Order: sequence, then structure tokens, then C-alpha cells
Amino acid sequence: MHISLMTYNLRTYLAQDGDNAWEYRYEKVAAMIREHSPLLLGTQEGNTRMLEDLKLEEYHWIGEDRLGDRGDEHCAIFFKKDELDIVEHGTFWLSEQPEIPASISWDSSLPRICTWGHFRHKGTGTELLLFNTHLDHQGQQAREQGVRLIWERIKELRTAKDVPALLTGDFNSQPDNAVIRFMRGEPVWDDALVDMSDAYSVMVGPIGTSFHDNYSGRMEGEPIDYIFVTPDVQVSSIQIDRRMIDGRYPSDHYPVVAHLIAIEGE
Repeated sequence: MHISLMTYNLRTYLAQDGDNAWEYRYEKVAAMIREHSPLLLGTQEGNTRMLEDLKLEEYHWIGEDRLGDRGDEHCAIFFKKDELDIVEHGTFWLSEQPEIPASISWDSSLPRICTWGHFRHKGTGTELLLFNTHLDHQGQQAREQGVRLIWERIKELRTAKDVPALLTGDFNSQPDNAVIRFMRGEPVWDDALVDMSDAYSVMVGPIGTSFHDNYSGRMEGEPIDYIFVTPDVQVSSIQIDRRMIDGRYPSDHYPVVAHLIAIEGE
């Protein structure tokens, strides 16, 4: 089964962004998403109003916000409602008390979350899991403990459901960071080995940046937005879309889009 998957940090609403504030960008964000038309989309930094502003009629979305009151930033998962059924979903906090809304641990500057969904394709019956997260932008320990927790949840649900798993998000970590090396399956910490691969591994040449502060449009640098897949998923292609829409960058992150194949019988 073919899966088109996007991860996209929307840049939250900040009045001080001036001409780059959300009200001047949301139609361009929506246009970018519609153009790629992913089957599944993981977003970061979108609050409830922002997610509703997108008016993506083909999609439903799931997820709680990081404060647990429905108004703050989500790690939302959008899915095409005519193609996928949602079997089960949830949100947990990247903390020592993951079921407690707004909980913070380690050196995290803010509550951080991971939203997940178990989906079934209406046409083929293929099932899969998608996890979507946004790691802390300041605390390295929080990032490291966060991905360890996420991997434990992926393992638990994979064991229970026996389906492929995908992970999207803004990891606030460049490729040489222990967080990303861990997610690639490198033996960073002796007690845990991740059985996932980095979708960027199919790219030839420099990956370039996925974040451009101040909407600079730069390409040079390293990514902080990623897609990871379990061994029963093959990556056909991946791109970072750095285009403007109608003369403006839709966000200070570029969307990352992958085309995947869920391998039957794995």
C-alpha cells in the first residue's frame, strides 16, 4: 500500500511576527498541504484555532493540546477521512508522568507531547500506526528522555497490534545529535536499540535545512524535522519543499514529504 506522509511545523501564532503572523500565512500553509495531498499529515505548533483555520475539508484531525485544555499547541495528526478509518488514538506527555496533562520533567522548558493514531485503510484493510511529536527546543535531557519514551510506546503498540509504525515531528535536533542517532538505531544508549530508519537515508547528497529562522529562505544547514519508519515500510522518496507560495514562505519550517510503501506480509 502506498502512503504519502507529511510533517509540517506551522509556526505558532505570534503577533510580533508582523507580516509573517498567522493571519497572513494560513491560506498559504493550506495551499501547500493541498498541493501535496498527503494521506497522513503530522503538524506541530498549531493551536485549535490555527488547525481550524486551515479548512482542510478532506481531512479529520486528532490530538490533544499540550496543556490539556484544547486551546494550546497540538501535535495534531490529519488523515484523509474518505480513505482511512481511525481505530484508536491517544496523546501522552513526554514526562515522568506521561498520562498527566501539562506535566513537565527533566530540563524541558514547556510541556511536550506525542499524539498517535491507529489507522485502517478503507480500500485495502492495511493498518498502520502514526506517532507525531515536537521535542523541546532547549533541554537536551528532555529530548533524549522524550525519544526513549516515544520508542517504548511504539514498541508496546507494535507488539499489541502487529502493524507498521511511522514517526513524524520537529525533533529540534540535527543529525549528529544523540537523539537522532538513537532513532536511527545506533547504539547510543546500551539498554535500548530502536528498530526504525531515517527516511532521509534515501536522499543522495546534502539534505539541507528544514528550518529557516526569520523566514530567510536559506537552504544550507541540517534538518531538525524528520520521518522515521519501521522495517515493514519502504521509503520510495522524500523531499523538503522549500518553495514560496504566492511570494511568501508559509512557515519558518519547510514541510517534509515522503512517499512510502507498507510491505505486505512483513
